[in-house]
Amino acid sequence: MATKILVPELGESVLEATVSRWLKKEGEAVNIGDVLVELETDKVNLEVGAKSNGVLAKIDVPEGSDVKVGEVLGTIDESVRPKEEPAQAEVSKPQPVEEKQAPASADGKKTQDQAAPQLTPVAARMVRERNVDVSHLAGTGSEGRITKTDVEEFLQAQEKARESSKQMPTEEEALPKREEKSQEVETAGQPKVEKPVTVSPSEHLEERIRMSRRRRTIAQRLLEARQGTAMLTTFNEIDMSAVMDLRKRRNEEFQKRHGVKLGFTSFFVKACVSALKAFPQVNAEIQGDEILLKYYYDIGMAIGSEEGLVVPVIRDADHLSFAEIEQQVKDLVAKTDAGKLSVEDLRGGTFTITNGGVFGSLLSTPILNPPQVGILGMHKIEDRPIALNGQVVIRPMMYVALSYDHRIVDGREAVQFLVHVKQMVEEPGFLLVES
Repeated sequence: MATKILVPELGESVLEATVSRWLKKEGEAVNIGDVLVELETDKVNLEVGAKSNGVLAKIDVPEGSDVKVGEVLGTIDESVRPKEEPAQAEVSKPQPVEEKQAPASADGKKTQDQAAPQLTPVAARMVRERNVDVSHLAGTGSEGRITKTDVEEFLQAQEKARESSKQMPTEEEALPKREEKSQEVETAGQPKVEKPVTVSPSEHLEERIRMSRRRRTIAQRLLEARQGTAMLTTFNEIDMSAVMDLRKRRNEEFQKRHGVKLGFTSFFVKACVSALKAFPQVNAEIQGDEILLKYYYDIGMAIGSEEGLVVPVIRDADHLSFAEIEQQVKDLVAKTDAGKLSVEDLRGGTFTITNGGVFGSLLSTPILNPPQVGILGMHKIEDRPIALNGQVVIRPMMYVALSYDHRIVDGREAVQFLVHVKQMVEEPGFLLVES
């Protein structure tokens, strides 16, 4: 009896995926629950497991191919058993990484499989494509996982080493120079003729990398956002003195009580929720000829990961405390780093906040996250001179930007929305009262 391996439901509005890698080979024994293949979507990576015991008889879709929900990935033949003896088949069952035992070599040293390092999906693909020995890689990701950056830095170091070796003259290259020098001695007293030095052209190194499913989707949606909306951006600046002073005085006590640091994010989430209540058209979307106003506040937090930008959502942010918001942000960042975000974590969202300041951005124009019609951009805090009560003083200032869809949000409302956020953050007591 043959059992087909099908592409499962991928989540809300996700219809396609890319076959990232097969973990089993044709002819290999499989058991119920064994992970057969990894699928990469624009939101999360999914594992497809075996639903029956048998042998992986056929792989219909190779790695790197795009597939749709319900498409056949391969076939498990339940009537065929592996050629190996049962004891050998038992060994082939996947074991947790930490339980893998590598054989020792003749000198008593363990082989590189002993380490069995964990790799993120992108890093694993790069290792396979570039034939990198993972034993030379050091993981800097969560729980020591090897990330895309780790692989890139290793490859760059290898390239630099190759370039250095090219610049060092070999013994054969140095020999003609010594002969030329002896020739000059023999012809001393005669006019010296200088020979032109031939310089080889520099190498133009290039690398062609296939775009991941997530990167392709990000590119497509950003382009659609620019072409399908009437996007404008308004700017303002916020004096962060009050919030920074509050954090300085209360952060230690806050952390002891709640087990999480008091960051800037919770202040801006609370400020945005307050502004969205005051200007509901910013918390809406366009559906045909109608405007859908939303009176719930699911705030998306844009997080940059090695696999591309993701926007997990903080649900019902208006009902959460500062500590609950900070804890959710911490959890979402950790799940993003570990590649463990679920489709549910990314579903929906009514408004988005992005913080380019963590990367050092002083000012930027955030792009809308359709079908949302508003996105707030936070930026780097810098000490700047400002006029205050007739005097020039130095204050920690942050530029903020609100991009909005001008089709349903007018400039007046957009400016007032941003002013409202500014007032809430500069006077955090208002946020505490509203909470």
